[in-house]
Amino acid sequence: MADLFKLSNLGATDVAGNGPGDPVSDSILTGDLRRRYNFGDRVSELSIAQDPFFRFLSKVSKKPTDDPAFKFTERRSSWHKRYAYCVGGDGTDDGTFDDSDCDNFDVEGEPWYAKMGGDYNSSGNLQNVLGQSTSYYVGDPGTMPEFFLVGQVIKFPVTLSAGGTDYIAARVEAVSTVSTTYKKLSLTTIKGVAGGSILKGVPTSVAVDGSTGTTDNEETLAPNKCYVIGSAFEEGSGYPETWKDQPFATNYGQTQIWKTAMAMTNTARATVLKYDANEWARVWKEHLISHKWDMEQSLLFGSQVSDSSINYTQGAVDYILNYGNSFGLDITTKTADDFLDDLSGYMDPRYASQSPTVYFCSTAVYNWLHKLGGYFKNNLEVSSQFRADLAITGKKKVFGVDITTITTPYGDMNVARNIHLDGTDIKILGIGMKNCAWRPLVGNGVNRDTSVYVGVQTLENSGIDRRVDLILTEGGMEWSLPESHAIWK
Repeated sequence: MADLFKLSNLGATDVAGNGPGDPVSDSILTGDLRRRYNFGDRVSELSIAQDPFFRFLSKVSKKPTDDPAFKFTERRSSWHKRYAYCVGGDGTDDGTFDDSDCDNFDVEGEPWYAKMGGDYNSSGNLQNVLGQSTSYYVGDPGTMPEFFLVGQVIKFPVTLSAGGTDYIAARVEAVSTVSTTYKKLSLTTIKGVAGGSILKGVPTSVAVDGSTGTTDNEETLAPNKCYVIGSAFEEGSGYPETWKDQPFATNYGQTQIWKTAMAMTNTARATVLKYDANEWARVWKEHLISHKWDMEQSLLFGSQVSDSSINYTQGAVDYILNYGNSFGLDITTKTADDFLDDLSGYMDPRYASQSPTVYFCSTAVYNWLHKLGGYFKNNLEVSSQFRADLAITGKKKVFGVDITTITTPYGDMNVARNIHLDGTDIKILGIGMKNCAWRPLVGNGVNRDTSVYVGVQTLENSGIDRRVDLILTEGGMEWSLPESHAIWK
């Protein structure tokens, strides 16, 4: 019956009239596929626990699109990205920016000059992400710090010659452009540090010109960053200067077509069997579940590719591995303290705009998190007033999916088991469901969100009707704000 699955080979559902009395007329031919039933969310109701990611998408993150290649916009705030690195100091404004020539930054009220560079793209506020290879080096095109204004006070980290670190504060008196990627600040020291301090400057592992080198992770770079710490003006000085950021970046996605077909003779349909009397109903349900299973697999592990006339949508694992925060997790050696270190970086508001909604875990890690959360309560708890850093505080069902709430110093983790991660290198997917969406193709009165096409083919030689059903879905994933998504592998 393989020919039944090739739509080009299907004959007409009803044929031309064969003479007087034949009820079929040429004017009412309906073609191969007679009926289309839109199933929508009904498919997600089948075996809920098997496919929790698709279940959540269907319930809370569905945004229909009317174009199979759709664009979307990401927005990243700039208030916490007003930082830069001091790559050199100049005490005489001769343009050398030689630290050894700059001896005025530690004396309050004295002028000096600094060359400043950034390591994120100011168009869209795109930055390096925890655990990922470097995307932006200091001095790369588009990384010029645009936010410096006259009257701002800047905090500069310093390294003390006697050991240790400190900081100085200086007011911006003038701002100018050194090159296409660097700014020069004319400064007056407000808070100096004596004792042979030197400018800490840009990390040595990053080439100043952005041509070579490997950026340290964002937590390691934090002590080198020079931040705006406010502004200071004299009375009656009038309106200050201003600046405008560009927080938007665009991206695109594409829809993918999933198809599952089934066929059965009318003889088999009419035969009553033991256990499952209606074989058609049994196979029909199994095909619906397998169709949903395939979609969950694609939405987790798919990669966005356009191959000839076939499009593939973006999967969660592929997207986060390329753009989201990445951490290592070996449950045989990882401790609760180590895991909290990961969470501290991931949940840092300077890098994560929103908290993840759900942590999808493999079975082994799901058990591991419960062991961490339950050990204190079961073995060490002396009073209900005391809790461990990782404590299970409740269980609930969200859209039919079992969720365990684990309280941490960085907020609650909503943990769900996802058996599709079993046997893979992926241990945990932390996904901000508000920043991803399932986008079924809907337009011009046609809904491709899990529709079912039904047809009947008549084989004239045998006189047997064979029923053909085609379960069809077309949709794609939209992702944004990668800092709200993380992966442990």
